[in-house]
Amino acid sequence: LPRIHVVMLTHNHYDHLDVQTMRLVFGAHHPKIIPPLGLKAFLTKNYVSGVSEVDWWEELALDNDVSMQAVPAQHFSGRGLLDRDATLWCGYVLKTSRGNIYFAGDTGYNEVTFKDILSRCGPIKVSLLPIGAYKPAWFMSPIHTSPEEAVMIHRDVGSETSIAMHFGTFPLADDGYEDPVNDLKLALRKFQMTGDEFLVMKEGEVRVFG
Repeated sequence: LPRIHVVMLTHNHYDHLDVQTMRLVFGAHHPKIIPPLGLKAFLTKNYVSGVSEVDWWEELALDNDVSMQAVPAQHFSGRGLLDRDATLWCGYVLKTSRGNIYFAGDTGYNEVTFKDILSRCGPIKVSLLPIGAYKPAWFMSPIHTSPEEAVMIHRDVGSETSIAMHFGTFPLADDGYEDPVNDLKLALRKFQMTGDEFLVMKEGEVRVFG
C-alpha cells in the first residue's frame, strides 16, 4: 500500500475496527486516526496513538486542500454485552477542491438524515454507500440499508456518482453473495438510473473522478 495519512473509523464493531489491523497500520504508517467520540481511550489502551475524536458535524482540517466532517448515521456501537451505544458512530464527508466525497459507513435509512447531510455538506461528487447485510429486513433495516435504500440515499444527498460497498466479503446476514448486486440492478431500473450513476467495482479496479 502507498503511505496511509489518515484513518477514519466509523464505529467500533469488530468488522469495522480490528485491533491487530490498527496496530499494523499505525506501526507502518503512523497516520492521523479519526474515530467518533468515545474511542480514543480504547485505541490508546491498545497501543494506537495519534487519535482525534469527532462529534457529529464536527470538522477537521487534514491539510491545506482537504478537510473532513463527521456526519450522522443510523446505526449503533458495541463490542460486548455491556457497552451498547457507549461510543458514537458516524459517517464522513471529505471536502476537497475537486469535489466532496461522502462515506456513509454503516447506516439504516430514514427520510431526514441524508437530506440534512446534503444541506450541510453538499454538493456531493462521489458517495460510498453500503448495499449488503440487509436481510431479513425486519431485523436489519434499522441499521443497514438495502440496495434500494442505498439508491434513495444517493438521491437524497444529491450524489453525482455512488460506489457500492459493504457487500461480497463476509457473510454478515441472510442475503446471499449475489443478492446485493442483483437487487441494486433492480433498484436502479426502478428509479430509471444507469450503472454509471451507481457503480459496482471489482477488487483492484480504479476509477478517476475529475
